[in-house]
Amino acid sequence: MAHHPGDLDLQYVEASGRTVAFRATGPSDGRPILLVHGWPQSSWAWRHQLVDLAQRGYRVIAPDLRGVGASSTYSSHSDYALRHHVGDLIALLDALGVERATWVGHDWGAPIVWAALRHHPERFSAAGSISTPYDTLEKGFEQVTAFVRRDVYPEDEYPAGQMDYYRFYSEDFAAAKSHFEADVPAFFTAILRGDAPHQEDVVWPTATVRRRGGWFDGGPAPRMEIDRTVIDDNDLRQFVEEYSRTGFFGTNSFYMNDDDNRAFVAEAGDSLITIPTLLIIGGHDYVNDAAYSDLAEPMRAACRNLDERVVGAAHWIHQERPEEVNNAIADLADRGAAWPLS
Repeated sequence: MAHHPGDLDLQYVEASGRTVAFRATGPSDGRPILLVHGWPQSSWAWRHQLVDLAQRGYRVIAPDLRGVGASSTYSSHSDYALRHHVGDLIALLDALGVERATWVGHDWGAPIVWAALRHHPERFSAAGSISTPYDTLEKGFEQVTAFVRRDVYPEDEYPAGQMDYYRFYSEDFAAAKSHFEADVPAFFTAILRGDAPHQEDVVWPTATVRRRGGWFDGGPAPRMEIDRTVIDDNDLRQFVEEYSRTGFFGTNSFYMNDDDNRAFVAEAGDSLITIPTLLIIGGHDYVNDAAYSDLAEPMRAACRNLDERVVGAAHWIHQERPEEVNNAIADLADRGAAWPLS
């Protein structure tokens, strides 16, 4: 599906001394959908959804999270805890006059959505996850490693399973940052790729990041050809320009706030979710491997009106299979519009 960069110009709001950059498309009176990107992305990750869902009549809003793109950057890891991301997004909706929206998050964007729902349920008509289920990342490393498939990752050899990379940030944050920034085009070309089917019983490279000295064996990413099932040349240029300007401190800091994130979640507590919810799982995603493990069980237990879909894609589902994702998000927004307000 074609996207049109000219339709996706950045806009800005200022709130309490911070800048929140965002892209917005669709009619001003359309039902609002808020799309929250994850690591290591930006609002550009939602280019397909911004175009298609706007054409269907929705008002689609995709922010650059703090530390990314044209939004404010900060110098402390603690500035990137979930509570601050949630505050930014509430401030954005306030500035735009949006009372309720359908929120959808991908990767680390998903725990931002779920943390926001816990604290601000009145701002939601529906909520969805792509790749990362509810009640996982927002509770930190120990929560996600509890669902590691020990038939594939024996605990004595792979104590953190495929989530080993998570610990590399806290153990050597400077190295992770420098490896990514050493060759930004190579990094994004290496990361933004689809994966082959039938690899669910293979030990994934993310399980050996620490013993290899980093994502790319202790150095910059290798030079590779673009995987055009996920991005094209213009998309690569966009991500490279954004991260060449900001660096990776902000996006990598997602992994540095487990204690505060758990505390933020605990402040609101756990409860059943009755509004319409959505989980889109990548059938070829072997890190967020909800298609093969019990990673999604907490979400299934908590969400009373859950639409769960498995898509034949890897981690970057909304870029690899946009039509299926767009249809699922539209269905979620429609269910949210029909749901009675509390």
